[in-house]
Amino acid sequence: MRALAELLCDWGWKITGSDAQPSAHSWAALTRRGLRISNRHAAENLPPACRLVIYSAAVPENNPERAAAAQRGIEQISYPEMLGRLMNSRTGVAIAGTHGKSTVTALLGWILRSAGRDASLLCGATLCGVQSAGWGGSDQLLVAESCEYRRHFHQLRPQLATVLDIEPDHFDSFPTQSDAIAAYSDFIRQIAPAGLLVCRAGRSAINSALGCAPVRVVTFDVDGPADWVARNIIPRNGATQFRMEHRGAHAIDCTLPLPGRHNVLNALAAAALADELGIDREALAHGLQTFPGLRRRFEFLGAWKGVDLIDDYAHHPSAISAVLRTAREQFPTRRLWAVFQPHQVSRTVALQSQFAASLALADEVLVSPVYAAREQVGRQPFDVAETLARSISPLAGRARFVPSLDHVLSTLETDARPGDVVVIMGAGDIEQVRDELCRRIQRNHAS
Repeated sequence: MRALAELLCDWGWKITGSDAQPSAHSWAALTRRGLRISNRHAAENLPPACRLVIYSAAVPENNPERAAAAQRGIEQISYPEMLGRLMNSRTGVAIAGTHGKSTVTALLGWILRSAGRDASLLCGATLCGVQSAGWGGSDQLLVAESCEYRRHFHQLRPQLATVLDIEPDHFDSFPTQSDAIAAYSDFIRQIAPAGLLVCRAGRSAINSALGCAPVRVVTFDVDGPADWVARNIIPRNGATQFRMEHRGAHAIDCTLPLPGRHNVLNALAAAALADELGIDREALAHGLQTFPGLRRRFEFLGAWKGVDLIDDYAHHPSAISAVLRTAREQFPTRRLWAVFQPHQVSRTVALQSQFAASLALADEVLVSPVYAAREQVGRQPFDVAETLARSISPLAGRARFVPSLDHVLSTLETDARPGDVVVIMGAGDIEQVRDELCRRIQRNHAS
């Protein structure tokens, strides 16, 4: 929603908004643009001249602003419906799939911008260099992160698209993996007949979703076989060097300012799309090399009392494994902490054994209560998190349940030692821990 507000502001729209639990970071970014934002939902938030209300999937029909809009006869549409309208009038590039959507969206947007293409962008994370998650350009091209939740991506009719992977997730929408595959299959069939699908090679779920869909397919993978391949991958000081090949021929030598094999895969997906959009190889290499990174994607926050702090949005076992393996690669001899806030009770219960295995890659694990997004729960966030913590300890390291985010901070204050590396992970309000640690880093530096 924030990225959409930024994009529409660039196009000259007059935007107001409200959020009962605003992120301090997003609040600051939007108010800097001059937007009037309220931290409560109320009928009087609707301006007299309001012509359209756009709401997120989390906002019910009985919300006071939606109710007032209905009473006044103001048109209302959901975020995915609005995205569909925007994409229908432009050349749409939809970035879909489990893991990496934000990074691939931002990488492609950055490559296009650095190559002089004034495309529009809608990303689910903030680009560090420009402190923006979205922008509106004059080009007909629109690059948008496209979510499968509640089949929202079925609103889109893109010209180009990705399916990065299909893994079990969003169990309130897809009780089985077959349900998810069917949803992706329908999405793939909505790509324009003369369009393109970029997908990871050798993934059985993707192959099942493809079926006999009448769409041109380009594949990517590390070491192949695929159309786009990365070879000679060398981690170096928080960056990754590798050679990118296209259909067996050398394409570019790449220095990506991001660590981890998973980010090499993200770069390959972005490169395949950029190549299709006519970006030359020199501009492609320059765009990848100058990418500023994303907020909360293996973001180094600084050092606090000799402890290095890293923040990441990871909230699925596969993403957690990728983040912790990358941290091990970067800091092989240091004690590694994983501070994790699970996201959704249904996801945590369904994938408990996978969560336990991925978190056991750390030496010390702190598990806070589940952030129960979109769920009606009682004590489950506490009970489920305690059960998860108990299931980690027999595998490796030491895992503890901490009953609140304040307890996370006090535990780190007491038990973290100089030389440790702390990785904060989750998609809920664990940002509060990040923000408080950033304040402590600033105070230490000031003193």
